Amino acid sequence: MNLDTSPFDLTGRLALITGSSRGLGLAMARALAKAGAAVVLNARDTLGAAAADLAQSGAKVSAVAFDVTSRESVNDAINHIEGEIGPIDILVNNAGMQFRSALEAFPPEKFDQVITTNVTSVFNVAQPVARHMIARGRGKIINVCSLLAELSRPSIAPYAASKAAVANLTRGMAVDWARHGLNVNGIAPGYFATEMNEALLSDDKFNAWIETRTPMGRWGQPEELGGAAVFLASNASNFVNGHILYVDGAFTATV
Repeated sequence: MNLDTSPFDLTGRLALITGSSRGLGLAMARALAKAGAAVVLNARDTLGAAAADLAQSGAKVSAVAFDVTSRESVNDAINHIEGEIGPIDILVNNAGMQFRSALEAFPPEKFDQVITTNVTSVFNVAQPVARHMIARGRGKIINVCSLLAELSRPSIAPYAASKAAVANLTRGMAVDWARHGLNVNGIAPGYFATEMNEALLSDDKFNAWIETRTPMGRWGQPEELGGAAVFLASNASNFVNGHILYVDGAFTATV
């Protein structure tokens, strides 16, 4: 490695970020691009605005629409990216969803959707990407978990369960794939001001609770997740494996 090169430099690497048309996914894509990576944005459909916005900053951007809950759609997309765009060096599994309801009234079909979107999709995308990475003897996989992998609140038990599953799936991937040269880690965001949290952001009572409960006294901003993504995607984290990095303003550090 060139000693003049920053260990955080991602020049020459290709990163696929699922669920990256907006919110935390787009913020992480922006940070990876700023560190030098070429990025592939993903969502089920509309990606034009996000790709155009990122390209205006000088980033090398591709957009590939596919459904992370469909193995056929995922496999076709990964084959396309590997064959037509380039080898995937970095994968960020960010796609996810939330549905809030009292557990005794939680619709079973919504429970299944939360688990499929938040957990099964991580396996669906990581497995075919990892096979290519294993053949090359290197790769970085980052799975987006949540502080709710460790905690819970009323109305979100299935979401909390799904993120706990992603955290332990991350550890399992590291245990299986570390010997092949892969680093698999997780980022566990706290409460961030994103579109997914619009209902909470507009609730004065909830905002007051966040400001009181979080030692830093505020919501996180999407761009504040970028540094963690760059760290786990770069050579700076080469001996970090199977770790869940909490980015939560010390939320999980206090009672």
